[in-house]
Amino acid sequence: MIHYFKSKRDLFILKFIFFLFVLLILDFVAGNTLKYLYFKQNSGWLYRTTYAIDNTNANILIFGASRANHHYCTNLFEDRLKISTYNTGRDGNAIFYHYGILKSILKRHTPKIAILDFSHGEFKLNQDSYDRISSLLPYNDSHPELRSIIQLKSKYESYKLLSKIYPYNSLIFQITAGNLKSNRTRMNRNDFNGYVPLSQTWKGSIVHEKKFANYIIDTLKVHYFNLFVEDCINYGIKLYIILSPTFVKYEGNDLSISIAKKIALSHNIPFIDFSKDIDFLTQPFIYADESHLNDTGAKLYTSKVIKILQPDISSIFNSKKLLLH
Repeated sequence: MIHYFKSKRDLFILKFIFFLFVLLILDFVAGNTLKYLYFKQNSGWLYRTTYAIDNTNANILIFGASRANHHYCTNLFEDRLKISTYNTGRDGNAIFYHYGILKSILKRHTPKIAILDFSHGEFKLNQDSYDRISSLLPYNDSHPELRSIIQLKSKYESYKLLSKIYPYNSLIFQITAGNLKSNRTRMNRNDFNGYVPLSQTWKGSIVHEKKFANYIIDTLKVHYFNLFVEDCINYGIKLYIILSPTFVKYEGNDLSISIAKKIALSHNIPFIDFSKDIDFLTQPFIYADESHLNDTGAKLYTSKVIKILQPDISSIFNSKKLLLH
């Protein structure tokens, strides 16, 4: 009788081991297939992250979230300044992503100018900023410099990353779309060196913010903002921190902006605030929504940014206009 139960137990263990083995094989095969398809893309927002990390050699780099992605017309920078420009902005991401992209680029290339687009409430503590670190998961194996940032996502990331599928498990639809020939004609897939224009026109009125709500400051975000600033200084990159416009009339002071301005001032880095620029508070038709300029507004805004950069161009480039692709 004892021998019988031992045999059943042994059979169960063997079946369980076989199940785990099959699971590991499936994870390995499926994960590596998704990895191949992910890095095979040549257009779309996932591809733009790969291009920023592995390929761009532009001398002007733009960093930030959705307002960076949609507000800075790289073609205008190149046409007017004759300097290669790439927009690394990615919707919804926070300073962890921006610093990760900068850190990876600096391993192989040093730009001359960096623009970091800043937002109200940038340093607010929220879980979404950590969840969005998943944007960097596909690069964990090939870019060890990103691993310390990826570990911020959760204390279990090291274990989750034992799975080959995990970095891609929420991207299957996007990876499939990114490998279709029709992908280049899809909305927001066509871009010029990372800049994605918005075509909509905002029909609403200006948004009034009577006062800023109190919120908890995420000290890790402030820390990584400091790292971004310090790396630019250490690598001799001219950094501009810019608060780009929204169709919102703010009143009072935002704590994140106060902190960022103080850090910028301590390093003699320009912090440029467009949030009160009258040109962007009286023209709803230059917006796609209350938070984002459309292509018309982005061209107006980019022209203003270019005027700010122009006085420094000759000294930064030793009087030489460089356009390197």
